Amino acid sequence: MLLEYTPIIQTIHYKGYDISVLRLDLIHPEISGNKWFKLKYNLQQAKAENKDTILTFGGAYSNHIAATAFACKLAGMNSLGIIRGEDITEANQTLALAKKNGMTIIPISRDEYKLKHTEAYLKNLEIKYSNSYIIPEGGDNALGEKGCEEILTKETNRFKTLFCACGTQTTFNGIANSLDTKQKLVGINVLKFDATTNKKNAVILDKYHFGGYAKHTEALLNFKSWFECTYDIPLDYIYTAKLFYAVFDLIDKNEMEETDKILIIHSGGLQGNSGYEKRYNLKPNRQVNDPVG
Repeated sequence: MLLEYTPIIQTIHYKGYDISVLRLDLIHPEISGNKWFKLKYNLQQAKAENKDTILTFGGAYSNHIAATAFACKLAGMNSLGIIRGEDITEANQTLALAKKNGMTIIPISRDEYKLKHTEAYLKNLEIKYSNSYIIPEGGDNALGEKGCEEILTKETNRFKTLFCACGTQTTFNGIANSLDTKQKLVGINVLKFDATTNKKNAVILDKYHFGGYAKHTEALLNFKSWFECTYDIPLDYIYTAKLFYAVFDLIDKNEMEETDKILIIHSGGLQGNSGYEKRYNLKPNRQVNDPVG
């Protein structure tokens, strides 16, 4: 169904710390990062139910939409994308890519989009698109979480403290479920509201959201540019820039031990950068001086 997963771990150095990065962004050029894991078992289940179409939801620059379109193409399935917002244009690179990979784009109003979790709305979709298997926005369901349990492997067991970005918590929960008993997972919340978890050996930090989902500050933009120039690892604005900023900030504040074996899980999402930059009229590579320490 999908390609085999071979973990790629890269080590970088910062102020005496050896920091390892699990490069999920390198798994596949179009099924990016954690999306690969969230889709794996959902597509298998759709096939088991003899469905020939995947129906899912997302914003106009959604990594999930782009990844789903290509994954369905790879699996020989049709795809439908219900997109938030009526102002959909052909210039949108994410949607253009999704359409190129066979997805039918269905724009709806933001008010209608808010109904996507309701039983009545989902029932109507099941009737209208009778041979479709519905995946929630971002792959946020039990099968998505099950897939994310496979992010950690025997190669990652040697790390003591693991970090990942946290939005819907699907990836966070999947990783937390598969922790070794001596490991600790720290989730960096990219949403403005406080997050909670009941997972053992796992915590979520709420102070690095930079104003909320898809928000940023000058400090975050400067860090992203400096980090990419220094380490040649691309970050996305919404998740991984905040994730890496948080880890480096914790180091600067002496909240980490040099003996800690740190692993940062890079969840991909890079295809959305061009759309984000267009939306906010941003220019990459703003400054390269160390903006953290």
